[in-house]
Amino acid sequence: MNRNPLARATAAAIMALAAAPAVQAADEGRLLATGGVMTAEGSAGGGIVPTAMLAGLSTDPGWDWIVGASHTSVDDYRLSSIGVAASFNDRVEFSLAEQRFGIDFDLSPGVPRNIRQTIAGAKFKLGGDLIFGSVPQMSAGLQWKKNHDFILANTLGAEDDSDFEAYFSVSRLVLNGPFHRNWLFNGNLRASRANETGLLGFGGGRNDDYRLLGEFSTAMFFNPHWALGLEYRMKPENLSGVKESDWKDVFVGWFPNPRMNLVLAYADLGSIANRPHQNGVYLSLTGNF
Repeated sequence: MNRNPLARATAAAIMALAAAPAVQAADEGRLLATGGVMTAEGSAGGGIVPTAMLAGLSTDPGWDWIVGASHTSVDDYRLSSIGVAASFNDRVEFSLAEQRFGIDFDLSPGVPRNIRQTIAGAKFKLGGDLIFGSVPQMSAGLQWKKNHDFILANTLGAEDDSDFEAYFSVSRLVLNGPFHRNWLFNGNLRASRANETGLLGFGGGRNDDYRLLGEFSTAMFFNPHWALGLEYRMKPENLSGVKESDWKDVFVGWFPNPRMNLVLAYADLGSIANRPHQNGVYLSLTGNF
């Protein structure tokens, strides 16, 4: 991963952003931490769950950009992701992410221990507002996923190496909520055929149709720079004889300035390809400009 030119360029961009002078949230138009976190799939949100908010912090006409990198390490697997997302006029977001999934145990001869997946996404703000009014912010997203190393997924019974997913998100930031803190609440409904978010292909012998899956995330802000939260993401079980668990995590977010943020999480990914107790650490760094 460190030899990948795109990874080096992304890391250099993030370090440059971290060194840039901090600007006030008022200059950007939106509150700190409400648009600058990149998920492992490239869209704006948390670690594993996107939100209705779009990438960036500006409400001025024009483009906002974020770049990010994340790494998850559990008992038998590793997942690294790099990506870029851009939003235009706080109305539409486009994202692109590259994932590398590493397997830390021996497989049958000819089966790769590293899987690459590309994810291209778009998110559209439908209406509402994150803070004000009676209607929360609502967005609709679409993702196209391509698994470039399909041998293992095909061996396990996956039907396809690429597919589309669609999701609907609702987000609300409650000011001065419980314990006199600001709280973010987010819920998604996703239509998907993805096995382990596409890393093990799409569809299978148990089910080959789209399923509606729920996702939820919440965060409590201790102050504008620190947050504690959790995420939960339902998963289908499409592959015959292969257990797939829902994903969940508990995270701490640090938002030192509008230019960058850091998220550290304890991730519980359950059983992956019939190997149980896949628990570990998730770390992400995102730059906003």
